Amino acid sequence: MEKHSTKEDWIAILTGTFIVAQGIFFLQSAQLLTGGTAGLSLLLTHFVPFSFGVIYFVTNLPFYVLAWKRFGPKFAMSSAVSGALVSVITDNMNRFISLDQVNTVYCGVAGGMLMGLGMLILFRHRSSLGGFNVLCLMLQDKWGISVGKTQMTIDGTILALSFVFVTPTIVAISVLGAFVLNLVLAMNHKPSRYIVTYG
Repeated sequence: MEKHSTKEDWIAILTGTFIVAQGIFFLQSAQLLTGGTAGLSLLLTHFVPFSFGVIYFVTNLPFYVLAWKRFGPKFAMSSAVSGALVSVITDNMNRFISLDQVNTVYCGVAGGMLMGLGMLILFRHRSSLGGFNVLCLMLQDKWGISVGKTQMTIDGTILALSFVFVTPTIVAISVLGAFVLNLVLAMNHKPSRYIVTYG
């Protein structure tokens, strides 16, 4: 399959990270969580005096190193840039938009869908958000396991652990959002349909 051009890749990174940030904004507005390092970062904002963006980027640093070793410097650098963009955009969203009325179910579904779409764009342009995305891509690359399936398993585990910190209702709606996110990935990012190279 013909590779995307460098120009197409960087436009896609800007687009994908912007869409992911919108999804995170919906989740934040309804005090919802999600899986992966984004979910851990959202949870930690309740306990430490740092913004989501700062926590998210720092949490992902070890995974960028892993990406460098497994997929090479180009993929690792584009993933680090993607993660940094999501951090910066998310932390500055409130400068441009606010939600006066919040429906938690809508925010969960919309947030999950937007995050899934944004990640899908990044995956198809030789990038990721770091974190468990890198691990999931490694499993797909080595054993052909769908990114959506492995991501869903990890996300489910993280959300189950969050029962200790938030109400069951918030967890249930967060699980719904995570399910939508991973459904988007599972249906649209299958190795047999769209092969991505990381060199």
